[in-house]
Amino acid sequence: MPATPLGANLLGRETSPYLLQHKDNPVHWMPWGPEAFARAKAENKPVLLSVGYAACHWCHVMAHESFENPEIAGLMNELFVNIKVDREERPDLDTIYQSALALLGQQGGWPLTMFLTPDAEPFWGGTYFPPAPRYGRAGFPDVLRGIAGTFANESDKVGKNVDALKSALAGMGENRSAGAVDAGVLDQVAQRLLREVDPIHGGIGSAPKFPQVPLFELLWRAWQRTGREPFREAVTHTLANMAQGGIYDHLGGGFARYSVDERWLVPHFEKMLYDNAELLDLMTLVWQETRDPLLETRIRETVGWLLREMIADGGGFAATLDADSEGEEGLFYIWQDHEVDRLLGPALGDNGLATFKRVYEVLPQGNWEGVTILNRLGGLTLADDATEATLAKGREILLRARAKRVRPGWDDKVLADWNGLMIAALTHAALALDEPDWLDAAGRAFAFVRDRMDTGGRLCHSWRHGQGKHAGMLDDYAQMARAALALHEATGDPAALDQAKIWAATLDAHFWDSANGGYFFTADDAEGLIVRTKSVYDNATPSGNGTMLAVLTTLFQRTGEDAYRERAEALAAAFSGELTRNFFPLPTFLNAVELMTAPLQIVIVGPPKAAETEALRRTVLDRSLPNRILTVLAPKGDFPADLPANHPAQGKGMRDGTATAYVCRGMTCSAPVTAPADLAALLGTKS
Repeated sequence: MPATPLGANLLGRETSPYLLQHKDNPVHWMPWGPEAFARAKAENKPVLLSVGYAACHWCHVMAHESFENPEIAGLMNELFVNIKVDREERPDLDTIYQSALALLGQQGGWPLTMFLTPDAEPFWGGTYFPPAPRYGRAGFPDVLRGIAGTFANESDKVGKNVDALKSALAGMGENRSAGAVDAGVLDQVAQRLLREVDPIHGGIGSAPKFPQVPLFELLWRAWQRTGREPFREAVTHTLANMAQGGIYDHLGGGFARYSVDERWLVPHFEKMLYDNAELLDLMTLVWQETRDPLLETRIRETVGWLLREMIADGGGFAATLDADSEGEEGLFYIWQDHEVDRLLGPALGDNGLATFKRVYEVLPQGNWEGVTILNRLGGLTLADDATEATLAKGREILLRARAKRVRPGWDDKVLADWNGLMIAALTHAALALDEPDWLDAAGRAFAFVRDRMDTGGRLCHSWRHGQGKHAGMLDDYAQMARAALALHEATGDPAALDQAKIWAATLDAHFWDSANGGYFFTADDAEGLIVRTKSVYDNATPSGNGTMLAVLTTLFQRTGEDAYRERAEALAAAFSGELTRNFFPLPTFLNAVELMTAPLQIVIVGPPKAAETEALRRTVLDRSLPNRILTVLAPKGDFPADLPANHPAQGKGMRDGTATAYVCRGMTCSAPVTAPADLAALLGTKS
């Protein structure tokens, strides 16, 4: 590799679309790495760390205002060594420095602007800074001069900040244990969380509103356990509002990242793979119970968007679609009243046009800053068939017109953890809605991550343009192991189960904290950072430790190997004390606790693909069973093959030569049933 040039922007060597967006800045950006910190030490300069992502609107704003400004860039180059990081490529770094900003008493977010010593120690920071004082914020040039002056002239002050932050950040590697988790706490937590749900618009709290999918899964599970209607209503009402809100793309499908208002009308327009994966999973789980046509429509449209717009080279799923096009947030998605009249009037006629505009709130004055964000918040159900046909015709015309606009940027890097989320969600939806093509797409994405993102038996986190980058982290292994188990359940392929076991073994070997329990976020042989973090909290994506609790539980149920049960129990105990500190970010962990304490094992023994076997299988897949562990086995004689010796259904076979099902809770199995109606009764769910 050629020597690193001084005084140059080095991002042109990178593959991240976000970093490449900045390769032509006059800022002398360097990627995170030893070269940058060696330069900072040699020049005795502080480091300016800027963290963002390709679909981030305010990242674009700060780039245009400051990083493309020659005067401001010159000041940055004179006073700092400047490092640019894609938070999607390096969630390990983002987690640490967002936490440092929070410890400074500031609200986090992106762009993240942190100031570090040449040893990567944070001492001050913020998020977005304007180029001149406004919004109650200091101008970026003044911030740069002030920080550089403090670093040069007030080393004691810098040192005190560094020491205080390092001491506090050390807690990110600690967990709080309180022994085994009492499953009885689940209903108490659900009841407390229910109080946070907006009864009018759904969702949690007020603006801004995020999907918070694991929390609503927790409430759904609480309804299934208790039968208390407010739990159910909180979930269905929230999903209906989101599905009809402007946060949903009514033309192309898929959900934006969050809503800036309490009604779900005005989205932050970027679309993230992980949000859509989580929402697809929850919509599927709820639809299996309610059979709501609105949810089925949104499931199908979201998958349609995924398969049409988010397939990266090789079959993996791309990361994001930008909020901005032509330098303006949401421009691709918004409409003017006269545009809709011109495009739809000739095709729909006066009555059809009026119907479309009424349903989608298309107004002369707009519904947001003089323009229209299409939404259906005027009603939380679908219309009659004739009206829906008219609306579909109108949507198709607008979608074709929209396709001629300048499209938002597409970040086509493949992230292992986000792909794991979507592979599992797509697999679950494929089974529930009986869509084999969806299952095939999930399988292709899985094969891509397994085969192309493997380096010497270890996952890499990110892939683009033929290059795998950055060592795999906890979430990569956890979500891909979960995806492997979903595919194993769907296909019966033993290789998928074996792969889940391999990834779990890697986590045990390189991520497990043998002293205090729990999995660290990074491996023991990964790059050394200022702290090795460990957490069970959900963030934008589900907790890796919470996900692994479900993975380990499922592996035990599938294999009968006690090591998985023991590790699951140790993992649950390692974080059990967090319940007394803050249970709001624990839904993934708590949902996995329920699975661990009340798994629902369903074994069907019958000739593969036979109508009687498929009828029993369909009975299971048609029901909302979040703790389901379904096994379909061909008989050897009348008895099933491949059940572990300690499985409660071991030795139980077909009855009278007919496909037979067993429902097992704990170590007790039901009497054998051969009729789908009898199986449905055993499952205890509404059909």
